[in-house]
Amino acid sequence: MDRKQLIELIRKHVKEENLVKHMIAVEFIMRALAEHFGEDAEKWGTAGLVHDIDLDKTRKMPKKHGIVGAEMLKELGFADDIVYAVKVHNPVHNLPRKSLLDKALYSADPMSGLIVACALVKGKKLANVDSKFVLKRFKEKRFASGANREQIASCSEMGLTLEEFVNISLNALKNHAKELGL
Repeated sequence: MDRKQLIELIRKHVKEENLVKHMIAVEFIMRALAEHFGEDAEKWGTAGLVHDIDLDKTRKMPKKHGIVGAEMLKELGFADDIVYAVKVHNPVHNLPRKSLLDKALYSADPMSGLIVACALVKGKKLANVDSKFVLKRFKEKRFASGANREQIASCSEMGLTLEEFVNISLNALKNHAKELGL
């Protein structure tokens, strides 16, 4: 499936535009991480793009989120490593993150939310956000409280410092600010 088909697929299953934009933001962070680590950017981007494909179905059943998505993706013929990464990205399941892909998706998901929240308070522009601001807001637990700090900090499982992870993620989103509407 090419990117256009993937976007059509997620729009078929996800009706909320902000959630679609979140999934696209995670895609861009995942692509940047793949490039950083010398991995397959298409595969990693795909995992980021489809990671919340089941949220319309599981919103009222958070313990099913990721499990249902993985089942959907498996039925659609997605690669096993993408299916597993989607399954384990939800911390509720406490499943082992085995691969670098698993670890990246687990960390990138909440990082996108933190950075977007930073942009929203900085004039709704990613261009107005720098790493220092993101790191400052990371320490403020009440700011973007839905962005799980432990998950973000698990970037250390990939061998990245928090500052390195913020830089990679922020630059990825800034490079695609127009598509994200920020």
